[in-house]
Amino acid sequence: MISRNLKNVLVVSIGFLSLFTAYGGLQSLQSSLNAEEGMGVASLSVIYASIIVSSMFLPPIMIKNLGCKWTIVASMACYVAYSFGNLHPGWYTLMPTSVILGLGGSPLWSAKCTYLTISSNMQASKEGKRGSDVINQYFGIFFFNFQLSAVWGNLMSSLIFGQDTNIADIPEEQLQSCGAADCGLNVSVNSTTTRPAQELVWTLVGAYIGVGLLAMLIVAVFLDNIDREQASEFRGNREPFCHTFLATFRLLKDWRMVTLIPLTMYTGFEQSFIAGEYTKNYVTCALGIHFVGFVMMCFGASNSLCSFLFGRLARYTGRAALFALAALANFSCIIALLYWRPRPEQLPVFFIFSGLWGVADAIWQTQTNVLYSTLFPQEKEAAFANYRMWESLGFVIAFAYSTFLCLEYKLYILLAVLSLTGQITKLSKLKNKS
Repeated sequence: MISRNLKNVLVVSIGFLSLFTAYGGLQSLQSSLNAEEGMGVASLSVIYASIIVSSMFLPPIMIKNLGCKWTIVASMACYVAYSFGNLHPGWYTLMPTSVILGLGGSPLWSAKCTYLTISSNMQASKEGKRGSDVINQYFGIFFFNFQLSAVWGNLMSSLIFGQDTNIADIPEEQLQSCGAADCGLNVSVNSTTTRPAQELVWTLVGAYIGVGLLAMLIVAVFLDNIDREQASEFRGNREPFCHTFLATFRLLKDWRMVTLIPLTMYTGFEQSFIAGEYTKNYVTCALGIHFVGFVMMCFGASNSLCSFLFGRLARYTGRAALFALAALANFSCIIALLYWRPRPEQLPVFFIFSGLWGVADAIWQTQTNVLYSTLFPQEKEAAFANYRMWESLGFVIAFAYSTFLCLEYKLYILLAVLSLTGQITKLSKLKNKS
């Protein structure tokens, strides 16, 4: 029999797997599916800008009042609203639902991280283990399941869009503009980014809505409310509103939090690149939109397997070595993407890049979350609110310049931000045996 704490970790993981099967699939398609006037990328920018705003005050307030479980359920409803907005995408539907999703984004992830940290420490105390070891294990299990959402979400989109009868061959003239060979700003007008038949879009979005609602049901029914007493006590003995409101910003007085900012922002930059630039300027341009799902499935599969693997290896290798491996993988891919000219006959190469990027992202995601849990055990809500705020700032900046900077310059920016994350190595070494 598995322990109660592990059961709760699995419930959270399956809930997020279901929810992000929908959102992850939609995010991967936005730059190609809703390419008109940059509407898809604009909606992603609005999402992460809203997450920045919500990170400033919502997570501590919601978690302390509702508890982690019901904060997760309420926030999941915000994600489902965005799926409804994609049924009839337009500025008047995508922008409001993007704001709603963004407001729920930070509380969702802060509550999840807080819940996993509480469960990890409870299990560590029960088994007489180090808290950081169990945290590594539980976050590895979570991200193993969570990253599988990229597999299922993108499989759904590829299978459904693959039924489109209007798929055309890629003209040679268009292939000349794929990758960093050309500026990459005019890919959206090419024939391969034409929206699939509207009936297929409705089928896909309807399926995404269904799995999103399923995620809410799973968490609401099966997740234990382990912090119910703390939430009830907080509601009965309220702190001043300003004290809770400013909790996120007070943590910025800690030099360790300031040191984490470049690393956290980079996770936003690198995720936005694979979801926005790689899918549009390499996959859609050279293969067609119906291949986006298959290529991103490879990203999700490698991400999932490596999340589980590195969650267990971290206790032996230390975080610094894993961060160095992630940086090396991203650096190699960025340099290669600057010179690669994608063509349809090079099909395996598309999957190699997405697979390597998944390996790196697995490290950035699992180890950065563990680092926050380890460094700020007494300020979990505020710490993870900061995590979402700075990660989202990376997303916003990357999506903001997506429509007017050439792809070559975007790769150079990504390379520059990666170089700033090196300072985290010393910090991770200092805390590795915490």
